[in-house]
Amino acid sequence: MGGSRIRNRLIYAPMREDQERRSRSTRLLASLALGATLAIGGGCQQPELNTLDKVVELGEVVVVTRPGATTYYLGPDGETGLEFDLAQGFAEFLGVGVRIITAHSIDEMFDAVTQGHAHFAAGGVAITEARRQRARFGPPYQDVTQQVVYRFGSDRPTGLEALNGGRFQIASASAHAERVASMQNDYPDLAWEYADGPAEELLARVWTREADYTVAHSHLVAVQQRYFPELRVAFDLEGTQSLAWAFPHSKDASLYQAAERYFAEIKENGQLARLLEKHYGHLREFDYVGTRVFMRHIEERLPHYRAWFEEAAEANGLDWRLLAAMAYQESHWNPRAVSPTGVRGIMMLTQATARDLGLDQRTDPQQSIDGGARYFRHLWDRMPSEIPEPDRMWMAVAAYNIGAGHVAGVRHITTLRGGNPNSWADVKENLPLLQQREWYQQTRNGYARGNEAFVYVENIRSYYDILLWTMDREPHLVRGPRPQVVAAQ
Repeated sequence: MGGSRIRNRLIYAPMREDQERRSRSTRLLASLALGATLAIGGGCQQPELNTLDKVVELGEVVVVTRPGATTYYLGPDGETGLEFDLAQGFAEFLGVGVRIITAHSIDEMFDAVTQGHAHFAAGGVAITEARRQRARFGPPYQDVTQQVVYRFGSDRPTGLEALNGGRFQIASASAHAERVASMQNDYPDLAWEYADGPAEELLARVWTREADYTVAHSHLVAVQQRYFPELRVAFDLEGTQSLAWAFPHSKDASLYQAAERYFAEIKENGQLARLLEKHYGHLREFDYVGTRVFMRHIEERLPHYRAWFEEAAEANGLDWRLLAAMAYQESHWNPRAVSPTGVRGIMMLTQATARDLGLDQRTDPQQSIDGGARYFRHLWDRMPSEIPEPDRMWMAVAAYNIGAGHVAGVRHITTLRGGNPNSWADVKENLPLLQQREWYQQTRNGYARGNEAFVYVENIRSYYDILLWTMDREPHLVRGPRPQVVAAQ
């Protein structure tokens, strides 16, 4: 079975495991896999605990997922991804830890669930009728669209009939394969080939011209366009699909019912919306030209300044890639940049801020990067401690653009409008109101260009994503010699 490829990736728990707990974990996983009944002394058998009780006794819930940009991956601060955040939240809801195991396909995830190696699958699984035969699906948490994708520069197909003659690849055993196969009667000449690997790999094949077309879910396409800017959506297949967790078919629905309560709670309190915003909120608009130019500047400009970004970030407890993303939004890594308002240099510092930071020359790139890092760290530290991360970080980024006072003002507006002032998802939607007299008059600092701040942060989030991906994929691209001052090209 596919379980031989499943890998244990992580243990997260409120407390460290000791030897007794590890022993209990082994016993319980065995009982899950073999369906054994727990016997206790004297020849008497205790009633079988339900699954939820077993999870609580074990102290962790076991979740199988797939590595991927929309599910689970290693970020700069450790494990992350929407599925990881949701699973971790569910574990906290239950008062236990979470153990993540990874599989390489949907089939392997279903095998892990049906054979008792995991309590449920959380891997961006789309609900289909065929899959309902294999698993019980929890509450839907995200709706997506299946999209046919091609590479810019090729003729754009306008419908399935236009795919004939091209290399049309679909991930085997995927929801896309089910959907396209169901349409064969309407398109008898439609031909495709099944390919191993996830949809992410097929999107990369389209980009490298190893394939002409593929099908992927809309949220994954939006993410991958940041890294492969020439990917284009030709058209949507009809209808939407819902993503949900997959539980085993069983008379014991205790854990499934707990998941229902969890999703009802996070939908009601806004946590689900905040998680979706955290992972996808900055992907609303795709700028092909800007993304293409940015990736070229990663190769041509960033190597001259990377060491200074790294040094300044380390000195101030920052991620250098975030600092570099901010600098790119400010100046496109041009040390001679000047704005209409008079701010200058790579980090676009005002004359007053540069003076307060003790800088002699704002246009000196090393001084500018060092000063910008210290100023950003100061803004971050000023953000109220009740704001959780990464919301606090993004509010500090917004403060770099419009000032901490205006961020406090928009948080006040968010509260007045019934939102959560500690949630970046809520706060950013109210930023444009800083330009409306009805609202900015109710703040201490008054008017600000809130629309600009909104775009500012969203762009930085996109640049940051691309830098993270680039460093993981081809770190040598931006590993240059000791930095030196050069003219922007």
